[in-house]
Amino acid sequence: MEIGSREWQRFIIDNAGKLGIVIDEGITAPFFIHASELLTWNRKINLTAITNPRDIAIKHFVDSLAAAGCIPDGARLLDIGSGAGFPGIPLKILKPSISVLLIDSVRKKINFLKHVLRILGLENIEARQIRTENLLKGTGQATSFDVIISRALSDLPSFVKNALPLLAKQGTIIAMKGKVDEKELDAVRADAPGDQYSLEVERYKLPSIRGPRSIVIIKHLH
Repeated sequence: MEIGSREWQRFIIDNAGKLGIVIDEGITAPFFIHASELLTWNRKINLTAITNPRDIAIKHFVDSLAAAGCIPDGARLLDIGSGAGFPGIPLKILKPSISVLLIDSVRKKINFLKHVLRILGLENIEARQIRTENLLKGTGQATSFDVIISRALSDLPSFVKNALPLLAKQGTIIAMKGKVDEKELDAVRADAPGDQYSLEVERYKLPSIRGPRSIVIIKHLH
């Protein structure tokens, strides 16, 4: 299987469909551009350890799309620790009405993201080198987001704690990770109490990925 081949595109379409996400080949064409640039740049800078075409399709693109049902049309989305652009870029391609800010603290990764965004010609999406906490420090840019998402989190409670001040009223925080334990969820509940926030965990599986995948969804109720 080669990146960009009809087989590769069909593989993404079929496996997204298993998650209830309907896409067509028009969507997978920009995925091919993103993936190709990722591999080219990865020879010079460390963007991903995933280089097999099948794994890129599943672990980067299909997994990024797993959260699509949680994102309303027209939402302002913040992707924290976007790295090589996942999940923010695939979600923007799938849902062009959303506006997206991709942030990462590593300049080389931001340079890659800006390069990919120029090639794709996407509107209402930008990449910035900044830490989450610095978004609150008077940058002159809107700092209230309808959806805050991340796949690059190692510590769920810390991610949620940092995201909460940036969340709009009735907004949603989405944490995409593997297994989630009750201690993590209890820590999240301490910062996002049940009278103000709802908390839900959706679990799913992807081909070639061992173990469960989880989407932790925290919604502001008022």
